[in-house]
Amino acid sequence: MTPPVPDNVVGAFSEEQAEQLSGVSLYQLRRWDKEGLLSPSLMRLKNTPYGRVYSFRDIVQLRVLNDLRNRKKIPHRHLREVSEKLAHLGEERWIATTLYVLGKRVVYDDPRTSLRQEVVSGQRVFTIPLRVVVSNARRAVRELSRREEKAGKIERGRFVSQNEPVIAGTRVFVATVGDYIRAGFSPAAIIREFPDLTEADIGAAAAYRPEGLAA
Repeated sequence: MTPPVPDNVVGAFSEEQAEQLSGVSLYQLRRWDKEGLLSPSLMRLKNTPYGRVYSFRDIVQLRVLNDLRNRKKIPHRHLREVSEKLAHLGEERWIATTLYVLGKRVVYDDPRTSLRQEVVSGQRVFTIPLRVVVSNARRAVRELSRREEKAGKIERGRFVSQNEPVIAGTRVFVATVGDYIRAGFSPAAIIREFPDLTEADIGAAAAYRPEGLAA
């Protein structure tokens, strides 16, 4: 998410221009300067309390911070911690390395180790190999196929759910589904409670009679 910064770009931008270019409000600009999250690298104009002057690289960093804080909603406290952890990268800490977002945390490629890790904790972030993703997806498809083959059937498996009748392919007791039916729950409502079930399963539970099941 970090844009390239041309070395030959120079410029000096006022607070108002920095606000327009970065999307960061004046309030945030001043707060971040005060806290050291990002301060203007050029100068402050004399005799003006808010006369901050930003460089082009400051603007790029502000755009990164705007994305992290205002779009990705990374907590302000976490950004301050990230800033402290990246202090070794100098004033250009927000663009000296590529940053990523994982949940509400900032992840980066540590240039010292070439490893990707969560900035504050230092915890490694591992990319799941594609073959694992594909394998998991295939497994889910197989499990779904097996479940569909058993839809609407009741079974009593040895050592499964205390040998009580269950909806085939699940551990949902037939008696439990029956209780919901007698309580007035619709098939859709029962499925919301037990997402693994189908309307065929509920129909089978409604028609089930203990004496009709072979031991």
